[in-house]
Amino acid sequence: MTAARAPRPGPVAGPMDLDALITDPETRIVVCCGAGGVGKTTTSAALALAAAEAGRTVVVLTIDPARRLAQSLGLVELDNEPRRVDVPGASGELHAMMLDMKRTFDDVVVAHSTPERAEQILANPFYQSLSSSFAGTQEYMAMEKLGQLRASDRWDLIIVDTPPSRSALDFLDAPNRMSRFLDGTMIRLLTAPSRTGFKIASAGFMFFSRIISKILGGQLLRDISAFVAALDTMFGGFRERATATYELLRRPGTWFVVVATPEPDALREASYFVDRLSAEEMPLAGLVVNRTHPPATTALSATRAEGAAEEVLEAGGPGADLAAAALRVHAERMLLATREQHLADRFTSAHPEVAVRTVPAAAGDVHDLDGLRGMAEALTGADGDTPTGTPRTRVLPARRR
Repeated sequence: MTAARAPRPGPVAGPMDLDALITDPETRIVVCCGAGGVGKTTTSAALALAAAEAGRTVVVLTIDPARRLAQSLGLVELDNEPRRVDVPGASGELHAMMLDMKRTFDDVVVAHSTPERAEQILANPFYQSLSSSFAGTQEYMAMEKLGQLRASDRWDLIIVDTPPSRSALDFLDAPNRMSRFLDGTMIRLLTAPSRTGFKIASAGFMFFSRIISKILGGQLLRDISAFVAALDTMFGGFRERATATYELLRRPGTWFVVVATPEPDALREASYFVDRLSAEEMPLAGLVVNRTHPPATTALSATRAEGAAEEVLEAGGPGADLAAAALRVHAERMLLATREQHLADRFTSAHPEVAVRTVPAAAGDVHDLDGLRGMAEALTGADGDTPTGTPRTRVLPARRR
C-alpha cells in the first residue's frame, strides 16, 4: 500500500518591495484599501511623497471625507481639483485632491450633454438629491474621477485612498450597479414615454404612474421622469466609462495595497479585502501591517526581562528602581510584539501568497511632511535594514526550528 503524499505547500510570498513598485514607470495606479482607522490616508500620502521625491509626477486622491490628508500635506483644505504640494528638493511633483461627489457628477453632466440639456438636469430636484446622497453615487463618481485622471497625460502615478469601511471596494461594483440601475424595470417604465411619446404610452403605464404618484407624490414622480428623460442620452456613456475604468484596474500597471493594524478585527477585514480582490482578479501588491510595536532589542525575552527586574530590585543600590522599570517596559513591549506577530502569522497562514510589510507605530500623529517621510522610509526601506535586523516583513524574528 502506497503512503499518501503530503499536500504540496502553496506559494509563499517574498518581501513586498514598495520602493520598486512606486518608482517603476509601468506602475500607474496604486489603490490603498482596508478597514477604518488603520492609516490608509497616511499610507497613501507617504507613498505619494516617496514617489514624488523619486522623480514621478503624482496625484493622491482621497475618497475619505476626513481632512487628515490635507493636514499632513500642509494644505488648508482639499477639493475636487488637484492642488500642488510644495515638497522642497523633490525631483518630481506631488498633487493632492479630495473627491467631491456632487461636483464630479455635475462635471460629467456638463461634459456629456448639450448646454440646454445640462441646465435641465442640474436644475432638477431629483438630480440634486441623487448627486448628493443616493446610495452608490460616491463609488460611481470615484470611478469617474479615477478614469478622468488616468485619461490625462499629466500624471505618472495616481494613488487612491479609499473610504474607511468595506465600502472601500464598492467602487468595483459601480459598473454592475449602474447597469442594474439603467436596465431596471422602474427606469424602463419611466423612460418609456420619453422614448415612444406620451401619445402612445400604454394604459398599463398610465395605471402604474397613478399608483406611484400616490406613493411618491405627483411632483416627485414628475421630477424623476423629467430627470430620466433628460439623462436618457447619457446612460450608455455612464456604463461604458465605468466598465472601462473597472477593466483599467485589472490591467498591468495597477496595484492594490491592503492596509491593516495588528488587531483581530482589522486583519479580518484585510482577509475580506484579499479574498474580494482575488475573486475580482485584481492585482494585489500585498498587506501593510501598520502601527506595529517592535522592541528595541530581541535579545532579551519577556520572561528573562521580568526575572532581571526582580533581581535588580532585590540587589538594591542607586538606580535600581529605574533599571527595573526599564526592564519591565521591555517585557511589556516583548509581550505586545509577540501578540502582534501571532496575529500576523495567522493572516500569513491563511494567505501565504500575500506579501507583508510591517510598519512601526510613530511616536505621535503624522501631521507634516517630515512625519510622512518617516513613514515612507518604513514603507519603502530595504527589507533587512532595521535597528534590530528583523526583516520588515515581521514584528519579531522568525523562530528557529
